[in-house]
Amino acid sequence: ILVLCGKTWEKLEALYNALISVADPSTFTPKLVLLDLSDINCIQDVAKEILDCYGCVDILINNASMKVKGPVQSISLELDKKIMDANYFGPITLTKALLPNMISRRTGQVVLVNNIQGKLGVPFRAAYAASKHAAQGFFDCLRAEVEEFDVCISTVSPTFIRSYHVQPEPGNWEASIWKFFFRKLAYGVHPVEVAEEVLCTVSRKKQEVFMANAIPKAALYIRTFFPELFFAIIASGVKEKQKVEEK
Repeated sequence: ILVLCGKTWEKLEALYNALISVADPSTFTPKLVLLDLSDINCIQDVAKEILDCYGCVDILINNASMKVKGPVQSISLELDKKIMDANYFGPITLTKALLPNMISRRTGQVVLVNNIQGKLGVPFRAAYAASKHAAQGFFDCLRAEVEEFDVCISTVSPTFIRSYHVQPEPGNWEASIWKFFFRKLAYGVHPVEVAEEVLCTVSRKKQEVFMANAIPKAALYIRTFFPELFFAIIASGVKEKQKVEEK
């Protein structure tokens, strides 16, 4: 049984109809549950409802996320907390609500669809990067703690997930180190690719997947072994962006 959770009923119904259109409804009927992961107080009740109805959850896929972009000083503390609720406290609350059942049954898998920003920070996305770093750290620790109970913890981290209908624009990437490293559409992953990788991760019980080409992987390497160089590159990108805005 596939249980689909989301905070917008109309979108859940649209997804339901799309899945039913390509599957046999007599053998495949997804269940729809309203759930807003940023509303921490309701998560445990929803988890209990699901367990009461179906007995267990074999695979949990945490795929919800909220983004915000802007200079640190312009983002309110209230918005910082909202981002942390949606991207960190929401997924870990749901995971902790379902985890005891998995441990007692000595089987189960939890998948976190995270982001490259769980590994390195991108300027003007401090709250988002912080929440993704926190989630990465939590699930890394959890993986080690539940291994003895045969519960698998997986993280899938793409660079950027681009729109279904938007294609990368051609450009002179060498003209800007900033664009070379972090151009969103140039290195974005299509949602279908992410979905396929999640399915592969589940079937093979992979522990960690980083969906990126050579450029973001190089950025992670530089961040790890040559941090001063990495910080200099990032700072030059910020200065370049500010000059462009001034012009």
